[in-house]
Amino acid sequence: MITDDQLYSLAIFLGCMSMLLIVLYHFLEVNAKEEEAKDTSPANKTSAAAPKSNHGITTAAAAGQGMRAEKGGARPVHS
Repeated sequence: MITDDQLYSLAIFLGCMSMLLIVLYHFLEVNAKEEEAKDTSPANKTSAAAPKSNHGITTAAAAGQGMRAEKGGARPVHS
């Protein structure tokens, strides 16, 4: 049977290892290089010109629908 001291040591060890793995994962995720698509079709050229984020930028699709793209999603434009 496992003693209380062994269980305590195992819990501490597993907790430390999980925290180290979380830190390692975030380090690798932040420093990962993103690969861009090498496809040169006209459809991808037009979509590549669109902004990737919507932080206060009015996009053509949102403006056509009376919507303004903002952080947190598109919201109706009030006149």
